[in-house]
Amino acid sequence: MRNSLLDVAKAIDLSKAVIRNIKMNLFWAFFYNAIGIPVAAGVFYLSLGIKLNPMIGAAAMSLSSVCVVTNALRLKKFKINYERKEDVKMGENVKLITIEGMSCNHCKMTVEKALNSLEGVTEVEVSLENKSATIKTNKQVENTKIREVIIDAGFNVIDIK
Repeated sequence: MRNSLLDVAKAIDLSKAVIRNIKMNLFWAFFYNAIGIPVAAGVFYLSLGIKLNPMIGAAAMSLSSVCVVTNALRLKKFKINYERKEDVKMGENVKLITIEGMSCNHCKMTVEKALNSLEGVTEVEVSLENKSATIKTNKQVENTKIREVIIDAGFNVIDIK
């Protein structure tokens, strides 16, 4: 337990990923069993001549279980896109800027360079995934100046918080 409200958003995203994973596992298990059980029971033997050795059927069911467990283990690699902004020093201002038009590392570097050119900016962090930039300043920087340097760099500012 931590004291950040971002952890609630992270928990919601993780729960959505778990539900998506459960639905995927159920779909594939149903699909597999809808085909495998009639073949193993010999339903297609008279019409198509297809039959299944019980040992192969048992191995296939075991493989199905392994696939379901392996798919569920993918959740260990689940990444949360939220960034923690903790331990802000006294006298340091933090602004989150939502930017439209960034699509590659060149765009990211252009935005970083533009924001670093502002007087008072001490740190710049640009995220392509979130289409945003976070700046830390040691003095008050006007939003109009921030908006101006980003527009001059060729991008649109959606919001500054």
